[in-house]
Amino acid sequence: MRATLIYGAGDIRVENVPDPRIQDPTDAVVRVVRSCVCGSDLWPYGSRPATEEGERIGHKFLGVVEETGPEVTGPKAGDLVVAPFAYADNTCRFCAEGLHTSCPRGGYWGQNGVDGGQGEAVRSPWAQGTLVKLPVGEDSDLLPSLLTLSDVFCTGHHCAVTAGVDARTTVTVIGDGAVGLSAVLAARRLGAERILLMGRHEARTALGRDFGATDVIPERGDEGIARVRELTGGEGTHAVLECVGTKPALTTALAVVRDGGVVSRVGVPQYEEGPAGYEMFSRNVTLTGGVAPARAYIEELLPDVLDGTIEPGRVFDRTVDLDGVPGGYRAMADREALKVLIAP
Repeated sequence: MRATLIYGAGDIRVENVPDPRIQDPTDAVVRVVRSCVCGSDLWPYGSRPATEEGERIGHKFLGVVEETGPEVTGPKAGDLVVAPFAYADNTCRFCAEGLHTSCPRGGYWGQNGVDGGQGEAVRSPWAQGTLVKLPVGEDSDLLPSLLTLSDVFCTGHHCAVTAGVDARTTVTVIGDGAVGLSAVLAARRLGAERILLMGRHEARTALGRDFGATDVIPERGDEGIARVRELTGGEGTHAVLECVGTKPALTTALAVVRDGGVVSRVGVPQYEEGPAGYEMFSRNVTLTGGVAPARAYIEELLPDVLDGTIEPGRVFDRTVDLDGVPGGYRAMADREALKVLIAP
């Protein structure tokens, strides 16, 4: 089969790789019908050292089950399924607590000999606990929105949930990428009526307004902080959803959060140390967030996608086939595309 590999910064190739096969009795083989390029894929795309051998890449997909191991009694051949970006057994103590990303037997697609999602097919470990059957066909118009349940919308939802967003909460979202826009949509879904979106790309912030943002702040740094403070009577907002992952974004988040408020970060941190000293302590600010346990949220969010209450798939603004994946990476890295959908 064909799949995407990364060889170094800016070097994405689509090559022939071994077909996936059942290796353990808990496995399934899934034919991929939709995948995508993630914003977090752009970090290695921008900085990975060059190597002679490529690594598989891609960590979210929808697919049709083609074969299952003898211990898989849930998903069956012919089922359309969504795979969260981390596989898990869904039986351990961490999974029972909704923290599937800490499952001792779990892991991530494209690592440790497991197929990446940006290819024609995937071997899914722990298929019983990982894959969620979808009640639509592979030709459904809902596929883009259903794919967001693999990662990006669940990540935005996780950010809003851990920040305690509800109808009484004012919210600032930092970042107008797909995760930030998903966080806007999630905050609105949870009842927030005042949502400030910090972003400067007009096409993206326009979608953010459609998703529920009430104010857009294009300024950055001290000017952006001052603008949020001005819009909130000098206080800041109860919740700040940090969806970028850089140290300046975290610094901004801590500067615009209201005393006693919550900063939730889901942007993959590109720093080892952050501004979490006495000032944050003295203001009773909570820092939370982390890797989203997407598997814990899929069943909760699925009905709203199926009935059209929310349309998180609108974050996809370009579609490519496998041959177009290298160009899709370039388009996202160059800010020519918000999020690229892959139809193998």
